[in-house]
Amino acid sequence: MSSIRDQVELVVASGKGGVGKSTLTAVLAVELARRGFRLVAADADAEAPNLHIALGVSEWESVEPYYEGRIAFIRRDKCTDCGICAEVCPYGAVELRDGHYYINEWICEGCLTCSLACPVKAIRYKFRVQAGEIRVATTRYGFKLVSGEIRPGRPNSGKLVTEVKNKAKSLLGGGGLVLVDAAAGIECQVISSLTGAQLALLVAEPTAASLSDLKRIHKLTKHFMAAPMLVINKYDLNEEYASTIEEYARENNIPVIGRIPYDDSVPKSIVSKTPLNEAYPDSPAAKAMVEISDYIAEEVLPNWRRWWAKYRPKKPEPYIPILP
Repeated sequence: MSSIRDQVELVVASGKGGVGKSTLTAVLAVELARRGFRLVAADADAEAPNLHIALGVSEWESVEPYYEGRIAFIRRDKCTDCGICAEVCPYGAVELRDGHYYINEWICEGCLTCSLACPVKAIRYKFRVQAGEIRVATTRYGFKLVSGEIRPGRPNSGKLVTEVKNKAKSLLGGGGLVLVDAAAGIECQVISSLTGAQLALLVAEPTAASLSDLKRIHKLTKHFMAAPMLVINKYDLNEEYASTIEEYARENNIPVIGRIPYDDSVPKSIVSKTPLNEAYPDSPAAKAMVEISDYIAEEVLPNWRRWWAKYRPKKPEPYIPILP
């Protein structure tokens, strides 16, 4: 049994979607579990969770409702249909139907604007609305998976991601690894994924768009003082640009721990709902991902504090969005 005395969070993240992040996370989870690491995997993409598909999970052993926020509604016995609520609603959630105003609960954000503006105080709220659910399964590889899914139209998916991570930490109990598959991009779900994490595995592909988004997600890791490492997927589609990305990594103290070739076996493994290293263990991409797993198991996790001290930013870098 490979031991990690403390809990450590490793977040697999990317600035853009479609770079193979979930495929790599599934392989990492299976390989690290085989090497004896105690781990819980967490799917932190609450709007489009898919890690359970990559791991072949078809049934959940527990499904807990997640309650958050409020939804406004109009008391028909008080409403005069003046339409002021429709005029002030910033989300366009108030609709006129058959001469009466109603609030569309799929659009309402519970922001209080309509109730503050209503001259006859006809707006009320439903509190603790079920905004999604948190699901737990034990994979056929022995480790647990926690996944959250937000309901369509509900806000604050980042809060649900925080609850998913908290659930994963609770299930892990003592020392071990929380392996987080983050959503693509840099929005609130990704911010919640990186909050409190010590390590970040960034995944890029050899394109200008991916390099641009890599710089954005790297800036976010610096804000949270996470030590980054980089994997370039499908590097052989443009080896010259892969070298450009590696140059950025060298200039910014980001170790490149692997290159994964383009491989037709990857989409086939996704269709079969089986991790690539299980479905096509002899494929070039599977071998590359196993080598990455070996490196993390041997060089990163056993001495993760030393790794963190070596590659973390020297100081936090404020992340301030540029508003138009």
